[in-house]
Amino acid sequence: MNGKLLLSTAYFPPVKYIYLVANADKVLIEKEENYIKQTYRNRCIILSANGPLTLSVPVKRGGLHKTRIKDIEIDYSKRWQHNHLMAITSAYRSSAFYEFYYDRIEKVLLNNHRFLLDLNSNILTELLKMLKLQPDIVYTSDFEPVLNDSYDYRYLINPKPFSDKDYFEFKNYFQIFPGLQGFIPNLSIIDLLFNTGPEASSYL
Repeated sequence: MNGKLLLSTAYFPPVKYIYLVANADKVLIEKEENYIKQTYRNRCIILSANGPLTLSVPVKRGGLHKTRIKDIEIDYSKRWQHNHLMAITSAYRSSAFYEFYYDRIEKVLLNNHRFLLDLNSNILTELLKMLKLQPDIVYTSDFEPVLNDSYDYRYLINPKPFSDKDYFEFKNYFQIFPGLQGFIPNLSIIDLLFNTGPEASSYL
């Protein structure tokens, strides 16, 4: 795709999210919307030996109802950083490019960002460096009304199965723990990075 792209923020976003970013002329990331639970805004899905595993960043509950995404604070009363890093290590330490990328991921996660948006922004910046991509990314200053236009993907990219309207054909790549049905598509971009390394950019 070309042209403008409107996305939500995301925590180690899925492959399709990064594919869209890589193929857009300009990317707008929404920071004025109200926070939505159980979305990629604070979670990602990796592939463990037992199948897909969801990693969620806990957020503070006070004032959560109709709180703008830019004001959502991370809850550090839980050891989520340690748990996420342990899960990533367990899932990918045998992958070909684990040693190449892990330290960079660990550094971002241990920065103790106060706000979820800042964590996700830091993650996206680092991921794009790993992928050697330089898209034009800006953050919204006002809430963008919900649009039916083809460039608005804020509410289309979510952990729910894709609808026919949002069909996307994922190419297979090597995975350490393929599911019983074989290749599992659209996991977190770190699955693609750890398994394919520099070739990840060509996949996108």
